[in-house]
Amino acid sequence: MGRQRAARWGNRADGGGRKRGLQTQLETEIAAEIETFVGPGAVADLDFRTLETALRQHALQLAARAVESRFNADLSDACGATARCLCGQTARYAGRRRKRFVTALGELTLERAYYHCSCCQSGFSPRDQTLGLAATSLSPAVTRMVATVGAMVSFQEGSELLRELAGVEIAPKQVERTAEALGAEIAAQERVVVELPQRATPSASTLYLGLDGTGVPLRPSELAGHSGKQPDGSAKTREVKLCCVWSAEGRDDKGLPQRDPGSVTYSAAIESAALRDTEPGPSPFANRVQRETRRRNFQRASRRVVLGDGALWIWNLADEHFPGAVQIVDRFHAKQHLSEAGKAIWGSDSQLGKTWGQERHAELDAGQLDAVLQALAVHASTCETARKDYEYFQRNRQRMRYPDFHARGLCTSSGVLEAGCKTAIGARLKRSGMHWTTRGANAIIALRCAKLSGRLDDFWERRAQPPAA
Repeated sequence: MGRQRAARWGNRADGGGRKRGLQTQLETEIAAEIETFVGPGAVADLDFRTLETALRQHALQLAARAVESRFNADLSDACGATARCLCGQTARYAGRRRKRFVTALGELTLERAYYHCSCCQSGFSPRDQTLGLAATSLSPAVTRMVATVGAMVSFQEGSELLRELAGVEIAPKQVERTAEALGAEIAAQERVVVELPQRATPSASTLYLGLDGTGVPLRPSELAGHSGKQPDGSAKTREVKLCCVWSAEGRDDKGLPQRDPGSVTYSAAIESAALRDTEPGPSPFANRVQRETRRRNFQRASRRVVLGDGALWIWNLADEHFPGAVQIVDRFHAKQHLSEAGKAIWGSDSQLGKTWGQERHAELDAGQLDAVLQALAVHASTCETARKDYEYFQRNRQRMRYPDFHARGLCTSSGVLEAGCKTAIGARLKRSGMHWTTRGANAIIALRCAKLSGRLDDFWERRAQPPAA
């Protein structure tokens, strides 16, 4: 809560000034009080866990009181009888107002200069804006904590983790509101911030673009007018479209391409990949994919590969926006089709069906697509799944030339696509009992993708920058 304030206090001729004074005061007071708190018999009377927990809490309380006292004694935030309001008009000084904030040190009650604008009937405190406390009761450090737990676990679990690990009491509902607001900010920035990060590494020689979709449960009110797979034609979910970009320059023990650690980035939302004839330009999801590939320099890679599960919308998007890229059906998904066909033909618990599927897997790996198609054709007239899979393999056979792709050193199934839907979406948004609004789901998806893609620090840096005049 003090990057701006610390910079101001440190800009003095004595080289440290009030910043160093506060640090010295804190060190002295905390050390003295802890010595008193521990006392001569503490080691014998308390177990170490109890002692360290109590000392940590005591030290935080001391620091909170010292910071609160120092900030409230500083009246320099009163910048005169008037101040410029965000609406452009003049606001008048209305005294000092108290507000309680939750910080990493505990709760602080700060007194700040308050200005009120009669034109827009709103008020503000310049110090809140300077410290990053405007329009919130959470300090910047606590806000970052909430973003992390909101991206990774449920709001209830996030509240419990904050209390257990940081000693910060925040209700699950406030965790939800804060995390979704931050996610909405990230989603809005994602649409306009497409330049490469300054610390980006040079583009790999081969880059992979994975495209997939997975359903997320929504509230019934959010599903009105949407058709689905329920017996009555209704829907329980909306589809999240996901794109991920990664490199695989490394090799495993067998010489096969191996995903490079830390190279995967994600971008996803509940939005359409289809485009109506009356709409100009690409679909919303196609625009998302273009932004993500620009961030990753996908178009500049010497080899570009698009992987998907074989859905038509994936190849339509690839043909239109990435002509010349190698198209590959993810081998995991292709084998999954064959396993499901074996169950449909011979029964879900039949060993014969499992053996049939394994034989087809071997043919697929060997590039024997004609044999796979022939095996499916035998059952196409009596099994609907076999018939659909025959069409699926026939339509995608050029995208299933796995021996050829392996000879060229290309990934055909790195697990990134499957892990993307499970890790980026399923593990957070598809847990038991969860039902989202579209807005809430998209906000948490954006927050989680930023976290998993290593982009949260960039977001905080942009957020800390003062607004343009």
